[in-house]
Order: sequence, then C-alpha cells, then structure tokens
Amino acid sequence: MKVLTKNTDYAIRSLLTLGAARGGYLSARAISREHDIPYQFLRRLLQEMIRHDLVVSKEGARGGFKLAKDPDEIRVRELIEIFQGRVQVSECMFRRQICSNRARCVLRHEIMRIGQVVGREFDSITIGKLMRDLDAANTRSAQGCIPAAATAGENGAIAGKERDMKNEPQRMTQA
Repeated sequence: MKVLTKNTDYAIRSLLTLGAARGGYLSARAISREHDIPYQFLRRLLQEMIRHDLVVSKEGARGGFKLAKDPDEIRVRELIEIFQGRVQVSECMFRRQICSNRARCVLRHEIMRIGQVVGREFDSITIGKLMRDLDAANTRSAQGCIPAAATAGENGAIAGKERDMKNEPQRMTQA
C-alpha cells in the first residue's frame, strides 16, 4: 500500500514552502529549485491546487504563488483526496476482483475500520501542524540534537546499517 504518491508529497512540500513565506508570493521556479521538483510538473500541481482554492497566483515581477488559506485549514487528507482519491485501505488484500465471500468476510470489516482510522488521522494533520513540526525539528537540529532521519546517509543508511527502502512509505523532506 502506497501511503503518499509523488504528487501528494510534492504538493505538501510546496505548501510548506509557501506557508513559510508568511503570505508572500514565491515563484514556481524557486520552489522547484528548493525541492528539486521538475518545474513543469510543479506548475501542474500548483494549477490543481488553485482549482481547489488552496493556492492563489499573481503574474508579474512580484508575482508567484501564495497560500489562499490559513495553513491550519489545509488538511493532508484533502491533499491526498485531490491527488490520489479517497483515503482508503483496500477492502481485500488477497484478490484483485470483488470476492464472492465479501458479505461474510470478517476481515473486510476490520480493514474498513482501519481505513476509517487512517482517514481520521490524515484529517487531523494540517499544513500548519507540519510547519510547526518542521520548525521544532530545525530548532532541535540547530541545538545539536539531530533527528534520526537527518542522520540518514545515501540510500537510507543510518549509522552504518542498511534499511529496506522498498517496503517503507515515502518520507517527506524538509521544506
């Protein structure tokens, strides 16, 4: 199960960057460079966020993009639904087609319950919360307490140990 697609990850990163601008406009090119996101790809994401009233744009030398809402009003669940569809855990992990045992399956009900919990959790995470978490992590790092994720070397190696990156959900990077 993929929790976040590249579209959602890049959208979250760009919103964190726009939130850090505190109401100022930033160019797509600046966001693209900061996060190493292909420029045209980012432009499409930003246009989609404009359509959903998350971002506004302004043309000209002092133009660019800025948040259209307070960061605490932009929920990660909303971004997942925009770029990936409804938040849900697959009803059946064992088959690609609808199962004839669906009505009697006790596991299906548990999977549906887990999906609801996951949806509520994503609904409780906002861009504002992520911005505060990022600020706290940067403060700890500046004070010499480097979070474990920041010590990861190339290919996910942490303190000399390799991690299996295939089975891990995609991590968001700092804005």
